[in-house]
Amino acid sequence: MAVRPLVFFPDPRLRRKAEAVAAFDDGLRTLVQDLHDTMKAAPGVGITAPHVGILQRVTVIQLDPASERKVYVNPEIVWFSDDLIRHTEGSVSMPGVTEEIERPARVRVRYRDVEGAGREEEAEGFMAVCLQHEIDQLDGIFWIDRLSRLKRERTVKRYEKLRRAQG
Repeated sequence: MAVRPLVFFPDPRLRRKAEAVAAFDDGLRTLVQDLHDTMKAAPGVGITAPHVGILQRVTVIQLDPASERKVYVNPEIVWFSDDLIRHTEGSVSMPGVTEEIERPARVRVRYRDVEGAGREEEAEGFMAVCLQHEIDQLDGIFWIDRLSRLKRERTVKRYEKLRRAQG
């Protein structure tokens, strides 16, 4: 379909809570395809509608080109494990910088598919990290908010330096 322009940090739309999707129609299907195309072009393994400036609760995740594309509409975490894992994270809206973040190792997510059918699934490891990362974004929590203040400030400075160097 189309690669949409990304919203880049520190755009305030990245800090706003996305609205629930009410219409499961062709507009939603087009958005999902455009998100997938934009994510692949970025490149990334996950993207939300707010990453392209649309404040709707939609995320697309594809961990690698050989895996199935997963679409989550109105997702919410309904359970998470007590055990934690650390994983390197970044964002299509803040390219070029990453940092290690600690999150629950397993989650259960309730969501709707593009047709509006209710679903629930459990995920662990990298998929659990991705789901938490993208659902945070839908809740207006940018990934660097999960860092200590010192690491967040250093990450923002690295990003700003990188952006200046790119012109």
